[in-house]
Amino acid sequence: MKQYEGKNEYVNRINKVQNYIERNITKTFTLEELSEVAGFSKYHFHRIFKAITHESLLQYVNRIKLEVSTGLLSHRQDMSITDIAYYLGFSDSAVYSRSFKQYYDVSPSNYRDDYRKNCKDQYNISRYNKDVSDKLNQSVSKQEIEGKVEIITMDSIKVAYLRFTGAYIELSKQLPKLMEQLFINAYNQNLLIEGETKVLCIYHDNPEFTNPDDLKTSICITLPDGAVVDENSELSVMEIPAGEYMVGHFYIRQDQFSAMWDYIYEEWLTNSGYVPSDNAPFEVYMNDYRNDKHGIHLVDIYLPVQPFAF
Repeated sequence: MKQYEGKNEYVNRINKVQNYIERNITKTFTLEELSEVAGFSKYHFHRIFKAITHESLLQYVNRIKLEVSTGLLSHRQDMSITDIAYYLGFSDSAVYSRSFKQYYDVSPSNYRDDYRKNCKDQYNISRYNKDVSDKLNQSVSKQEIEGKVEIITMDSIKVAYLRFTGAYIELSKQLPKLMEQLFINAYNQNLLIEGETKVLCIYHDNPEFTNPDDLKTSICITLPDGAVVDENSELSVMEIPAGEYMVGHFYIRQDQFSAMWDYIYEEWLTNSGYVPSDNAPFEVYMNDYRNDKHGIHLVDIYLPVQPFAF
């Protein structure tokens, strides 16, 4: 095996573990369970995970659980702090509250109260593509955004992807190179089907709650039925879960991406009777904006949702 192929295999396996943790965030994980997902010996898995992610396994799991909990505190008023603690696999609310305060320097109850008081004035509920688009035009407002929104029940989608970890402003600089890598790998493996392959980005973390350097984004292509991806290539494979999704169809300028996400969370979601569910949202790029005479992006946003429990 070539040296770069060996590193790709390590990265692919750690990506698989991260995906597994995110999909099963309510579980209490064991070292045996996660090392088995990775296909590594449990005696070496800790060091391998930290070498790839620069975070210990325990730090990573706790951070992801706490970040998910901030979203629940903000948007799930039907769940008490004790409900959230048990839902995310903490042994009790005291352990959860202590961990939360240690990480965020504020208690969960104070965080929830502050969010309720300040969300209209201070918070942009979603900051996906923050910095990337906002640096281009500081005056863009969600009031300028128009789009058609619908609720669908979606089948699972299998994708091949490259993962980027870091701030969105850095992602914007690296995206052309990442797209080129993605398509070269896909072309060499005959994974592209003209007129059928879709390109999308999955945002695994909410940038409102996650350190910019820890933000994970997967740059993906959809895979045809029966496609087999070379395990030694740069590409990893995952499945976007089936379920109920809000889909927003937008025709926007480059500088409107952040405002588009704010419109979905602040305008549509708060009046919809739905709340976000645990899976990651993603963007699907329906055109090549370089071929549009106005340089406009045709974008579909997929946000996993569930009915609000009154």
